[in-house]
Amino acid sequence: MALNRIWVLAEATDGKVAPITLEMLTKARELGDTVEAVYGGGDADAIAGTLGDYGATKVYATGDLGGSLPGEPVASAIAKQAADGNAPDLVMIGTTYDGRDVAGRLSVALDKPVLTNNVEIAVDGDAVVVTEPVFGGTKLVRTRFTAGAPYVALFRPKSFTAESSGGGAAEVATIEVTEPGTAKVQNRHVEEATGPKLDEAEIVVSGGRGLGEAGKYEMIEQLAKALKAAPGASRAIVDAGWVPYSYQVGQTGKVVKPTVYIAAGISGATQHLVGMKGSKNIIAINKDPEAPIFSVADLGIVGDVHKVLPKLLEALQNR
Repeated sequence: MALNRIWVLAEATDGKVAPITLEMLTKARELGDTVEAVYGGGDADAIAGTLGDYGATKVYATGDLGGSLPGEPVASAIAKQAADGNAPDLVMIGTTYDGRDVAGRLSVALDKPVLTNNVEIAVDGDAVVVTEPVFGGTKLVRTRFTAGAPYVALFRPKSFTAESSGGGAAEVATIEVTEPGTAKVQNRHVEEATGPKLDEAEIVVSGGRGLGEAGKYEMIEQLAKALKAAPGASRAIVDAGWVPYSYQVGQTGKVVKPTVYIAAGISGATQHLVGMKGSKNIIAINKDPEAPIFSVADLGIVGDVHKVLPKLLEALQNR
């Protein structure tokens, strides 16, 4: 079975398309004959070029939402298209705050189930099958849609690799919003940050409880700056208040897949491994030779982070 049309929920901030949108568009090209995007916002023309470059031939846009959260208006717009006979076979949505809001409301509007937390999707004969990690990522569950199209599925960030298709700008078409949003955004606060974003960085340096105390996290930030990397953290030190939640890598934090991931003083609990084990090259520094982090490491350094990191910093500064 081939999927004729796939819609991908597009998300963007200040004219920049979210990486997860590009990842899903890339995967959609493998599955469907026609790939299109749905976007809640009034600046669709500004992102049509990027969406087209990654495979979308058309973007259905709601227009300016007037400061509303997108969940209600976007879900109602997709449902209206389905009611008018313009339904896709599959709607792919990212596991983001807005994406989950749209998916939940769309499920009710279409009277269709949503399969969530997925990392893979495939067409298997006459069925569409998604894959979800469970038990901290130690097991994979494959689930088949049985309720009929349109299928609605949520996908984790970094599940697919974003690759340009070289296509031209997507055509922009306006779709009707039948339920304007009642929840309004009153203000936005952007956290100040320097260097690459954690979930987009090519190099990530993360610290854990093995650092000993909050003040020692400065070594992680120094190393990250020297490597032009993003600093990260384990859940343990986030919960302890050493660093903000935005630094957390893991099942309940950010999923990262950098070229190089350095784990310093992190034992490697399953919760953390889920968020970083897809990294291309993993370097672990821990004084416990039996630490689980070494089971996924490409290079393991058995040593005290308080001795290893200063030496590493010194070597980098002397280059």
